[in-house]
Amino acid sequence: MVVYVDLIFLTNLCIDGALIGLTAWMRKSRLVWWRWLLSAVVGALYVVMMFVPELAFLFTFLIKFTLSLIMLFIAFGFKGLQAFCKTLGTFYVINFVAAGGILGVHYMLQSSGELFNGIWFTASGGMSFDLKIAFWFTFIVFFAVLALFKAVQNSKRKAERMTTYLGQVDVYIDEAIVSCTGLLDTGNQLADPLTRQPVMVMEVSQWQQWLPDSWKDRLKHEAPDNLIMDMNQEQFHWQDRLRLVPYRGINKGTAFMLAIKPDRVKVTMGGICYETTRVLIGLDGGTLSSEGKYQAVIHPDLVQDSSGGAPIAGTAGTTEKPLNVV
Repeated sequence: MVVYVDLIFLTNLCIDGALIGLTAWMRKSRLVWWRWLLSAVVGALYVVMMFVPELAFLFTFLIKFTLSLIMLFIAFGFKGLQAFCKTLGTFYVINFVAAGGILGVHYMLQSSGELFNGIWFTASGGMSFDLKIAFWFTFIVFFAVLALFKAVQNSKRKAERMTTYLGQVDVYIDEAIVSCTGLLDTGNQLADPLTRQPVMVMEVSQWQQWLPDSWKDRLKHEAPDNLIMDMNQEQFHWQDRLRLVPYRGINKGTAFMLAIKPDRVKVTMGGICYETTRVLIGLDGGTLSSEGKYQAVIHPDLVQDSSGGAPIAGTAGTTEKPLNVV
């Protein structure tokens, strides 16, 4: 049997470097490149030692665990026992995920004949498995599993960040109460250019009980001023509350959004309730969230404290901008 020690060293250098890097990403720690490299080199040299018969005593659980402590100390330093234990736990979770992924993919691709040929029974009645995994298979699947694990964690973090900016929205008009989930968006500066009242955008589907049935489709495909022109043909008891708000979209000209003036709006975020009467509700004929997580875009002015403090930080990104009036 021919063993290419240099290839084994470089492979384990990449694997250990990837494990350390993903651990730092999970722990949100910044790595110094030379500490990162030195830690990976220590891990790769340990694997090479297994081909030296005189060093066989090093391959015990205690030595392996001690080596992992040394690698993490080199890469991250020691910033307290609690922080170091969390880093150690994260490092082992990532190792177990990678190892389990490799074994899972290996057995998934095996046929029943190959699987049973690798099972044998001992004289005492115990069962053993003969595991043979190709080198390049291990190398490729390892990084594929880590990439999938990182993608899942990214999706989870994104969902957690979005939850921070979600709030309960309650709109009151006469006896009607419309409630939904809203997303705070500090990039939303849409306001009525005449009264300077902020505009909170909501899906028109939330108002189907009180609006004419044809409005949802018409707002999606027609200009909202057409609804105002045809108002005489439809009975709508909130006609005096309707407004047309001009705005500019990115790479678009001036357009109009149909808005309605509520009696008051209550926004609850982070256990704090904000209530205002200076607001317009813009009606959007489409769907604001493809996943249905929110049905309104909260204007940042609606979540200011009573002393006029700065609005709560949120996400930026709506395309609406107020129309400048001279």
